[in-house]
Amino acid sequence: MALSESQSNKQKHVHLFYYPECEDLARNVAAQSSNITLQTIKWRNFDDGFPNIYINNAQDLRGQHVAFLASFSSTGVIFEQLSVIYLLPRLFVASFTLVLPFFPTGSFERMEDEGDVATAFTLSRMLTNIPISRGGPTSLVIYDIHALQLVLLEINNFLLLAKSLVAQQERFYFGDHVLPLFETGIPLLKQRLHQLPDADNIVIAFPDDGAWKRFHKLLDHFATVVCNKVREGDKRIVRLKEGNPAGCHVVIVDDLVQSGGTLIECQKVLAAHGAAKVSAYVTHGVFPKRSWERFTQKDERSEKAFSYFWITDSCPLTVKAIANKAPFEVLSLAGSIADGLQI
Repeated sequence: MALSESQSNKQKHVHLFYYPECEDLARNVAAQSSNITLQTIKWRNFDDGFPNIYINNAQDLRGQHVAFLASFSSTGVIFEQLSVIYLLPRLFVASFTLVLPFFPTGSFERMEDEGDVATAFTLSRMLTNIPISRGGPTSLVIYDIHALQLVLLEINNFLLLAKSLVAQQERFYFGDHVLPLFETGIPLLKQRLHQLPDADNIVIAFPDDGAWKRFHKLLDHFATVVCNKVREGDKRIVRLKEGNPAGCHVVIVDDLVQSGGTLIECQKVLAAHGAAKVSAYVTHGVFPKRSWERFTQKDERSEKAFSYFWITDSCPLTVKAIANKAPFEVLSLAGSIADGLQI
């Protein structure tokens, strides 16, 4: 949304750094406001493969508001980004904001047996140790994190382990060095749904109870359908739990997609119960091993399966891979991120 000159003058000016695979999203964020200036980093490697990084114009950042747009798309890119993330707050900046649209280990938060490694907790500890800047703790912006329950506690290894076991590990622990801001992509979906010619015939479907718990309050003015998985022998089968999709354009909503198997099975159930059309929305289109191809195959049945498949640009490698491929559409987080940088 365009800002008036008076509104623009009241906002803080933010210097936005970014990881290379986020460049398109970073440029879209900067285009939202004249108070966001893109800055660059030289990302190089020594001969042994370790990072050789240089932050351009670092001496000019003193007293400035600084942000970094990160993408933890694989374990191989996290270390070099953390090296920058840990340094920027120490350059005498007025404030530091880390934008991590997709928290990649969010679905690995449970320790059901002794010896299970909850890598979600590991990553949250790494982010908790971001140095404090002159302006105070780091602001950490994350979209639609997978965990159902979120609490903020000061790091204490033994206490956290004991409490996480009791709470069944559906929690993330960030210490006092970071201020997590949990945002959602659902407003983008609602805006897009209102633009559809059949906007008055939309029903929201949740593929499981977890998705319902995360999103139903944000979509409570829509009629809803809930599916769930039941065990039949050695198989887990998707069933319709409640609601009526008959004759409606049903939109399946979840936080992320990996292989897409659950969405496909859910679509089949909804179609069997009379849904006129089925679409899908996920905030994070992870799609490892090009699993998005399952939704673009050209046989007659798959063409009719999903009318639309909306994702955000939280996973930039996926965005590039699915560009101009039906049924995919990208809903950009750029405006929301620009707003978050002003908090």
